Amino acid sequence: MILFPAIDLYEGKAVRLLRGDYNRMTVYSEDPPAVALDFKAQGATHIHLVDLEGAKSGTTPNFETVCAVKEKSGLFCEIGGGVRSMETVERYLAAGIDRVILGTAAVQDEAFLCDCAAKYGDRIAVGVDLKDGFVAIKGWLETSDRDAFSFCGRMQQLGVRTLICTDISKDGAMQGANVALYRELSERFSLQIEASGGVSSLEDVRRLRALDLYGAIIGKAYYTGAINLKEALEAAK
Repeated sequence: MILFPAIDLYEGKAVRLLRGDYNRMTVYSEDPPAVALDFKAQGATHIHLVDLEGAKSGTTPNFETVCAVKEKSGLFCEIGGGVRSMETVERYLAAGIDRVILGTAAVQDEAFLCDCAAKYGDRIAVGVDLKDGFVAIKGWLETSDRDAFSFCGRMQQLGVRTLICTDISKDGAMQGANVALYRELSERFSLQIEASGGVSSLEDVRRLRALDLYGAIIGKAYYTGAINLKEALEAAK
């Protein structure tokens, strides 16, 4: 299982939200590339990036910071948040970003998703952010009418290969990952699934690893020191 330490970006800083609430934001670093270099020093090979401002507005205000993280770390970088046009997808990929994540756009514009998947294959992933069993959009500020499992099934039908699945109720809460959710997803679908939200202990990492998931994302637990990243990377292997 690949471990993806996360950098959530707001105004060029590395921050964390509690359960997606922009009013409950903690700034952890004003130098995201330095955070990425620390990930690398501890043995990480992949980084999960989110433009939190972009997720709300559908723009890319943290584009330069994302590029700096990639350039300075040299690690595999995936980016989500505000990717709602082919121009944005191509801008990130041309800048060397390895994978682009569609969230709101995947829910609201299936034709666009299909175009991206057909053109870029594995370099496109879909973010499935779950709130009370339904897919949330626009920086988690709205909930769509798309049921979680039927949406994932549709993504598989359309040829999407990678899903980043976040249980919003767990995100940033340091209360453990929703292992039952990821077990059901892995049993139902033949997709590369990244678990996100609530991964807050080495035991969480081991339990997700036992499901043979593709990946898991660590956010707040790294920043607070609850998880030693080097140990977590070993546990994920």
